[in-house]
Amino acid sequence: QVQLVERGGGLVQPGGSLRLSCEASGRLFTVYTMGWYRQVPGKQRELVANIYPDRRAVYADFVKGRFTISRDSAMVWLQMTSLKPEDTAVYYCNVVTYGPTQNWGQGTQVTVSS
Repeated sequence: QVQLVERGGGLVQPGGSLRLSCEASGRLFTVYTMGWYRQVPGKQRELVANIYPDRRAVYADFVKGRFTISRDSAMVWLQMTSLKPEDTAVYYCNVVTYGPTQNWGQGTQVTVSS
């Protein structure tokens, strides 16, 4: 079992930046991919970015060139730049452990508005 705690959400103006962090604890030796998803009311949760143990990253087309994901053994970060109103969502940290098992954080609200 892996527990996840996200930090860093908030209100930002269009064009601004935010950095989300997610700290993992527990059975860290079982961690495989780490990533971020987001969800708006009435829509399905969608992948934002994933990063593999070899640091290879996969991004959704709508964030390529604007967001950067990074990780170490217990943390995953999402650096978000050039934020748009349509980036407004609850952002969830996701860690897949060998099994495989999906582990989710509690979510952090990101609001992009002037």
